[in-house]
Amino acid sequence: MPIRQTVNMGLALLVMWIAGSLPALARSATVPVQTNEAEDRQYGLRGLDLLMDGDIDGAIETFRQIQQRDPQSPLGYLLEANALWWRIYYATANLIDPDVFAATDLPSTPYDAHFEDLVNLTIRKAEARIRAKQDVARSYLYEGMAHALRARLAALRDKDLPTARAGKKMRSMLLIALRFDPSLTDAYLGVGIYNYFVDTLSAIVKILSFFIGLPGGSRTEGLRQLQLVAEQGELGRSEAKFYLAKDYSRSNERQYEKSIQLFKELAHEYPHNPLWEFVIGSLHFRIGQRAQGEAIYREVYNRTAGQKSEVNQAVHRAARLALQRLHPTGKFE
Repeated sequence: MPIRQTVNMGLALLVMWIAGSLPALARSATVPVQTNEAEDRQYGLRGLDLLMDGDIDGAIETFRQIQQRDPQSPLGYLLEANALWWRIYYATANLIDPDVFAATDLPSTPYDAHFEDLVNLTIRKAEARIRAKQDVARSYLYEGMAHALRARLAALRDKDLPTARAGKKMRSMLLIALRFDPSLTDAYLGVGIYNYFVDTLSAIVKILSFFIGLPGGSRTEGLRQLQLVAEQGELGRSEAKFYLAKDYSRSNERQYEKSIQLFKELAHEYPHNPLWEFVIGSLHFRIGQRAQGEAIYREVYNRTAGQKSEVNQAVHRAARLALQRLHPTGKFE
């Protein structure tokens, strides 16, 4: 069969498959990459542990080691972009509110340009591997996670349309990844977040659904999928627990004890990151336990005083603001 005809047939089959007309393709159709992808993921897990423990610089250094080991892999660039999202989150978000959409009024930060470069690089690296039929399922996973990061940053800025567009692309890529390999539990992190928020956000989402063809979601399915990743995920496990805990704290859930328990688990696993304890303090205020909440605020405030890391400084600022709101005439240096 001529090469051009073969390529055209392959493209046609891919389109049909994405539309749901074909069953999942066999994993044997992909060509394994030459580098040790499993070892790269172990590096990634070490870096993610550092990130969730509040060491952003250490995490980025680890992620860059993956880039050096395997420059053609999307993974190292994806994980560094994720670390930059957290850096932006600590620098700009309302940490006092445990709700998921902690929007900021700042239009941009000095980190935005590099963040966007890393997201674009991840997508290009993933698409190159897909074209070469190298580790296709994970390549779709990483491409989908890159769009997820773009959606998360837009959501942090309270930009509905860019969030919806990136979320739609994310969902498409992650569902393709799951068709190639249903065992990729990490894909359900993005799918679960999408399902939950599309089903629970304001009426603006309904309007966007009409204009950009945004697929519907399911609140209960989203929570179930996030729980699955929190229990069985690999790269997405800790962040799934973070988002699940935040979902449980939302006013439409009001499952505050579940939220507190999940944040306690994060605090136990990552004891150097004061954010987890701080958010637990906020949740005590949600359930009317002011004394417990204020005690935690003060403990975190004292613990982070004089600390040099950006995470400690960000949480210290948030704790000071929270205490000032409680005691407007008090002095907090």
